[in-house]
Amino acid sequence: MGLIELRPGRRLGAVGAFLTILALVGLALAPARSPAHAAPRSDIRIFISQPTTLDPAAQDDIESASVAAQVFETLTTFDSNLVLRPALAAGWDVSSDGREVTFHLRPGITFSDGRPIAPQDVVRSWLRIIDPSAPSPLSALILGVRGARDHLSGAATDPAQVGIRARGTDVIVDLDRPGSDFPSIVASPTFAVLPPQDCAATGRTLDVCDVASGAYRLAAVTTTEITLTANDHYWAGAAAIGTVHLLTDIGGRSPVAAFEAGDLDYAPIAANDASWIAYDANLGPQLRTVPSLVLTYLGFDTRRAPFDNVLVRRAIGAAMDWTRIVALGASGTEVPARSMVPPGVPGGGDKSWLPAHDPVLARSLLAQAGYPGGAGFPDIALGAGGGPYAEGIAADLKRELGITVRIEEYGDYFKRLSQDPPAMWTLGWIADYPGANDFLGVLLGADSADDYGGWSSMPFDQAVTDALAATDPTAALAAFERALAVVQKDVPAVPLAYGDGWALSRTGLLGAGENGLGIQRMAGLAWAP
Repeated sequence: MGLIELRPGRRLGAVGAFLTILALVGLALAPARSPAHAAPRSDIRIFISQPTTLDPAAQDDIESASVAAQVFETLTTFDSNLVLRPALAAGWDVSSDGREVTFHLRPGITFSDGRPIAPQDVVRSWLRIIDPSAPSPLSALILGVRGARDHLSGAATDPAQVGIRARGTDVIVDLDRPGSDFPSIVASPTFAVLPPQDCAATGRTLDVCDVASGAYRLAAVTTTEITLTANDHYWAGAAAIGTVHLLTDIGGRSPVAAFEAGDLDYAPIAANDASWIAYDANLGPQLRTVPSLVLTYLGFDTRRAPFDNVLVRRAIGAAMDWTRIVALGASGTEVPARSMVPPGVPGGGDKSWLPAHDPVLARSLLAQAGYPGGAGFPDIALGAGGGPYAEGIAADLKRELGITVRIEEYGDYFKRLSQDPPAMWTLGWIADYPGANDFLGVLLGADSADDYGGWSSMPFDQAVTDALAATDPTAALAAFERALAVVQKDVPAVPLAYGDGWALSRTGLLGAGENGLGIQRMAGLAWAP
């Protein structure tokens, strides 16, 4: 979904970030209701890191996605048990060959200003994802649609050649491959539906857009707060909590201190805080585990020396005891990863796809690459992204291979990765939808904007294509495992850790559950009487 930094920070930018940025998801799709005789609070204060954009098509970080998802609704969504549910679509059909998906919009749905939400609005919103002049960072999610790849590259300029069309009250999608997973993919906030003209014309930030298709309208944006107010025209009815204050600046205080002072009602917190809060008489009962389908991994810039040489990458893969590095560096709920695909994601299987730990082989491979004992190895940087593993990686590289690396932090981590990535970096990624391709094709595919290392492999891409085309789960798993085997062999990335996060949730706040995708669904929140 998105990337997360390993500092407060979809993208999760490295391991630490998700501990401080993951937020809540409502337990129900429809708004929770309080008894008529009660007078519960009508607002809530939630701490988030500053979003980079409020445009669904432009975002690829969890903070931006979590705000955009409140304002702009998708056709489908996942509930707290990761079951796919209808949202703006009342339902959908998949053709017998899996190459055509038809979404049936709910009757009578409107934007917050009362204008009808029409199939043409869906088509227009989705075409923005592959706008050649400003493509979405997550455009890889839609490249299975017929004509999408050519439209994105500029090879075809007629939007009518893209397989997304309106017919009556339906949206019909034509795919290049069988795509029974497409209804799950469009639950990503990237596929949210925007109103015509008003918002799209204001620029990619959409900061001044107050017309919504989601449960909340954007009421105000300041340097310290994003204020949302309930959309009375929301398809599921007005949310129980009328005003949401998303606080992006709490005056330099820790989230724990702001929560204790009564200035926050929900606050993601770091694992080291959770370790003592669990024993605190006051805060302990308000501590919540935040489950997450998140992967932290180590990436390499494969376009430049020394990591354009597969022997160097294989040497590093074999030299390190990755499980030990994570076990020593982890704080809280992180556990060593075995695969680029986290547990619980269909298509990932249960095998270990870590490079085999063999320091003797590693030193031989490095010598074959021209750097015996690390001699002559170029000066390189390791982007830490606020995560806890960089020092352990650097220490093991020095001990096992004689390689010295500089650990660096960057003010705009994601911009640096996009424009001029360091030779190595750690990064966190949380699922857009629970599917293996979201951790494989989206992160490492040749056409993906999130393949920061520029790696390209025809066998890998073909394996992912075969997996997505398979209609039998066993065949799909076998194809994804072929892709994982290529990653294990060529080492464009190394999976490091999986892990849940922590949050403080005010007593009496209902619906503050998490489904693992890291996206808030605030329409499901309510205060107990």
